[in-house]
Amino acid sequence: MMRRIGVLTSGGDAPGMNAAIRAVVRGSTAYGVEVIGIRHGYAGLISGDFVPLGPRDVANTIQRGGTVLLSARSLDFYTPAGRAQAAANAHAAGIEGLVAIGGDGTYQGAWRLWEEHQIPVICAPGTIDNDLCGTDETIGFDTAVNVATEAIDRIRDTAASHERVFFIEVMGRHTGFIALAVGIAGGAEVIALPERVPQPEQVARTIRDAQARGKLSAIVVVAEGAFPGGAQALMQAVHPLLGVKSWVTILGHIQRGGSPTAKDRVLASRLGTAAVEALLDGKAGLAVGVVNHQIHFTPLEIAACSCKLIDPHLVTLAQVLAL
Repeated sequence: MMRRIGVLTSGGDAPGMNAAIRAVVRGSTAYGVEVIGIRHGYAGLISGDFVPLGPRDVANTIQRGGTVLLSARSLDFYTPAGRAQAAANAHAAGIEGLVAIGGDGTYQGAWRLWEEHQIPVICAPGTIDNDLCGTDETIGFDTAVNVATEAIDRIRDTAASHERVFFIEVMGRHTGFIALAVGIAGGAEVIALPERVPQPEQVARTIRDAQARGKLSAIVVVAEGAFPGGAQALMQAVHPLLGVKSWVTILGHIQRGGSPTAKDRVLASRLGTAAVEALLDGKAGLAVGVVNHQIHFTPLEIAACSCKLIDPHLVTLAQVLAL
């Protein structure tokens, strides 16, 4: 059986990463396995920035946003030499298995590390974007959606009071999972997604139709990658077609920080523990997730290179409910 496991967080931070780290540490301890925390993600694996972690080291972290192990993006890890150095450091530290928490870049790096150097690795999905295959939801997605929805609720009060149109930009460079969920939860009149590039004429027509039905204000939720230049550019393109006062609010990194929701804490706890158990069972080169409420494993070469699609039924639902 393994005696020592490493854990790292890489890429963009996501609420719930600390809950996942905590689960890895305490899950490992329950099986008599030591844990080495790797600071600054793959960059720390290359530089040897290691710290031992025990149950007390992760006390009072489940409610904290960000990541106590810190995160970074490493250009050196993209190179074979960088990955070779990372593997050598892991071997020298007695790390026999690795849990990597992060998004698609983390998955791809872990896949390379397993493929080239046979370091057993299990990935857990830590990203607010919810764009990873092999899991229904990623760690941090629920928190980001709740934070953005609360912001939209507040903005709608102002929009209604002044009878204005608000364009609200949420995160999502390549996928519209956050925008779609937030748009439905916030009752948006229009949801602009990267998967369905919005046309200014159609956006203006939808808002005019809503006004004709008696609506005096409107919310347009825009994923940051849905239109070149984001919500600001989309508003500027739509404004001449509407002739009413429009405003833009960019929520930005507020969606990534803060205390994780209970749902994200539970998800992270389940996935962190399942990752440890998978390593101890001799599994490797896999991504752990939850599908239909059950723990599910996907080969990294599939999870790292596949594109998760938005649910078209939710798109239709959003349009129906905006009437």
